[in-house]
Amino acid sequence: MENEYRLIGYPLSHSISPIIHKRLFELSGNLDSRYSLMEIEPSQIKENFQSLFDLSGFNVTIPYKVFVYENLKELDDSAKRYGSVNVVHKNADGICKGYNTDVYGFLKAIYSMGASLKSNVLLIGCGGVGRMMAIETAIKGGNLTIAVRQSSNEKALKLKQEIENSYKDVTVEIADINNIPKKKYDLLINSTPSGMYPNIYDIPIDPTICSYTTYLFDAIYNPKETVLMKAAKIYGAKVLGGMSMLIWQAVAAHEIWDNVTYKSKDISMLIQNMYNDII
Repeated sequence: MENEYRLIGYPLSHSISPIIHKRLFELSGNLDSRYSLMEIEPSQIKENFQSLFDLSGFNVTIPYKVFVYENLKELDDSAKRYGSVNVVHKNADGICKGYNTDVYGFLKAIYSMGASLKSNVLLIGCGGVGRMMAIETAIKGGNLTIAVRQSSNEKALKLKQEIENSYKDVTVEIADINNIPKKKYDLLINSTPSGMYPNIYDIPIDPTICSYTTYLFDAIYNPKETVLMKAAKIYGAKVLGGMSMLIWQAVAAHEIWDNVTYKSKDISMLIQNMYNDII
């Protein structure tokens, strides 16, 4: 029997997820599953949501990670911790459960750079994935500054209060994205879609902020090198794009869906091949 998986989000024209998941199914020997995109406009998500439960499972991307979290009855601790869902699995009893595997991919990427969250961290954005990055920084004991637009200030303040209530020794600073404090940051993280294909010339912050950081992780994977990454390299920072995070979170999804494991060397090769073949 063929199993069907999908990625929901909007927009999805840039997504390479079907290729990644096809290769992961092949690596695990699963030839009975298929994976496709399901682009849903924000005005239609509520009426289409219930139909997703007919699938074997699905992934969730911008802008629905928090929506799915709020509308699923069964949630793994990973989803509860970060308040967002990017993977849903339907078990043999037909029960759909939400997980957050973004954190797995995120940590794999950060550690591969040699960076640490137990440091001075500047996070750009506090949406679904940004929220996870903020909470994980707090868990690891980092000093966190969250830079957001004025329209997201209320959301950022709520996240700040939640973090400081849960992690007593952690303090969070909220900054206007157009007036970021010019001080030393060990790690700068972009969690926003600014600079993502097709808007490849966009940059979320004043590029001179990059001169204050040692490492930059940009969660965007397409293009391979964003304008922000280019700016950071000019200032001598070590940079990494989002492909490794994207693929490692997908690996974690397959481990949930199929109860399989993968060899690190195969995944490293897949990351490189995706950059060579797609970007």
